[in-house]
Amino acid sequence: MIEIVIKDFLDGHLSVPSFLERPSKPPKQYILLEKAGSGKRNYLPTSTFIFQSYAPSMYEAAKLNEELKEVVESMIILDDISGIKLNSDYNFTDTTTKEYRYQAVFDINHY
Repeated sequence: MIEIVIKDFLDGHLSVPSFLERPSKPPKQYILLEKAGSGKRNYLPTSTFIFQSYAPSMYEAAKLNEELKEVVESMIILDDISGIKLNSDYNFTDTTTKEYRYQAVFDINHY
């Protein structure tokens, strides 16, 4: 499963933990990743992933987002990944819970 490959890579390369679902007692800083969709291009699987960087301040969330983008782009070294493209990233602060977060959306080609 490509989600596990990505999570394992993040956990080995990020300064904060990553999760596939929001933990009941989240740490101060963490990454939440979610597969938003998938398809095939030239018979090869491609998936869109959303990565949310949570932190106690806007500055820390933006900084964590930059770290995340570098780590995700470095996943190209994995045999399971054949292409990575940043679709977009932006401030995605949750106004309901008052949590600072940034969101990065990547299109990832994989095997």
